[in-house]
Amino acid sequence: MRGVVENFGVPTVSLSAFAYLFSEYIQYLVDRANSISELEDRLEKVGFEVGLRVLELLAYRERSQRRKTDVLDILRLIHGPAWQYLFGKTADDLQQAANADDEYYIRDYDLLISRYISVPKSYEPFNPGTLAAGMMRGMLDGAGFPARVTAHFVPHKDRPRPITTFMIKLEPSVMQRLAYLEAAKKG
Repeated sequence: MRGVVENFGVPTVSLSAFAYLFSEYIQYLVDRANSISELEDRLEKVGFEVGLRVLELLAYRERSQRRKTDVLDILRLIHGPAWQYLFGKTADDLQQAANADDEYYIRDYDLLISRYISVPKSYEPFNPGTLAAGMMRGMLDGAGFPARVTAHFVPHKDRPRPITTFMIKLEPSVMQRLAYLEAAKKG
């Protein structure tokens, strides 16, 4: 398992140490949060800051200094190299919503940060994937594509754990800018 926990060429942390530290951080947040939404908000804010820095790091390491100007380019960066860097593998699926031009989905069938977390029964609907949703929002925002990103568990009959699905809804300003750029290309 590589990524944040074991990235070749970079000082690494074992998976068990990462799991322990992350679960302790979640417990710290649970002890201080009054509700699930407050817990997820705090986790998402941390993820946002991490996402901004990951985008900076990947942009610095990328050979071409060309800025991503297309939504699909930045989503492919998140789905592929960023996910690989963070979690040791690419995300399992990237799709555009069938009925909305401003919605996309990224799925991870076995999200690393959801594997080792247990919370009290009262916090059962809590989704640790909120951290990754915050990271994605940070990367999108840093690239100039502000969006709302939410993490959802989707049960799957063939898997012991639910699939984590991230719903990305782009801000209207992004869609307006993309329409303007498309119109400018046409003439």
